[in-house]
Amino acid sequence: MKHLNITVKGKVHGVFYRKSTKAVADQLGVRGFVLNEPNGDVYIEAEADETFLDMFLEWCNEGPEHAEVNAVESHEGELKNYRNFEVVKRRL
Repeated sequence: MKHLNITVKGKVHGVFYRKSTKAVADQLGVRGFVLNEPNGDVYIEAEADETFLDMFLEWCNEGPEHAEVNAVESHEGELKNYRNFEVVKRRL
């Protein structure tokens, strides 16, 4: 099990990025959360086996149909043992 803190930059607000992220996370068994940052970025904390996190990160680089992802930054963090994946208004 691994924990990643992920920041997605680009046109990622108003394009269903968070809702789509939740759908993909649920499909892959990724747990954590996603939220919109005030500066226009999307912030994600994700936990899963490394193989599923790699697939999840690949998707984050593409995003949903109308998103324009310019960059995805990720770094490993401390495991928080999330129970599921949620769309939230502010950091947990």
